[in-house]
Amino acid sequence: MNATCLIIDDEPLAIQLLQKHVHESGLLELSGSCSNAMEAIAFLRTHKVDLLFLDIQMPKLTGIELLRMLKPAPPVIFTTAYRNYALDGYELDIVDYLLKPISFERFMASVEKFYRRWNSSNIKDVSHNHSASLQLLLQSGTKTYQVNEADILLIESFKDYIQIHFTDGKKLMIKYKIGQLELELSANFLRVHKSFIVHKNKITVFGNQSVELGDISVPVGNHYKSFVEQLLKK
Repeated sequence: MNATCLIIDDEPLAIQLLQKHVHESGLLELSGSCSNAMEAIAFLRTHKVDLLFLDIQMPKLTGIELLRMLKPAPPVIFTTAYRNYALDGYELDIVDYLLKPISFERFMASVEKFYRRWNSSNIKDVSHNHSASLQLLLQSGTKTYQVNEADILLIESFKDYIQIHFTDGKKLMIKYKIGQLELELSANFLRVHKSFIVHKNKITVFGNQSVELGDISVPVGNHYKSFVEQLLKK
């Protein structure tokens, strides 16, 4: 499911460009556009959105002043023609800071950065037969993959890509950092090598050189040996 967004900007051309980027990205659903902060406040009273594209320099209330008023505030990507606001933006824990004119490439990088944060906060526990099952939302390029943790056997890294091996023998390769995924996975998973993460509950044999998941053998890296051995022998 795509995240919803609201554009807040007092420049019609800037709104048009962002609308075009949102449409072409295929990753977001545009909920609306507002030309000033007061209009945005009224809109947000009756609409819930997942992301704001917020201009800083606006009449009456600036984007920074608006953001400080919103309790709680949705994630924000600042859009501005002025570089000197960057520090204020990051002090407010915004997702990103886009300098106008905004290229599509830079826009997409910000959207992917937003999804990294949004996916982490939207992973939910699903109870089934008294066992916890987590849903992962993995954003890669223009696609979002929904993966059930219980279906994962192991994850293998290939530089900037990962390959997910599923229990039914299927595989999925996407552009994603294994270090980022490690942060998003539950405690059911164990990093055993710089290139491998395995599902602990699916390990059938383990030693100081490798772990086995059925007929698949995965090496244990030197850096991980003592930790893996200590954890699995508990």
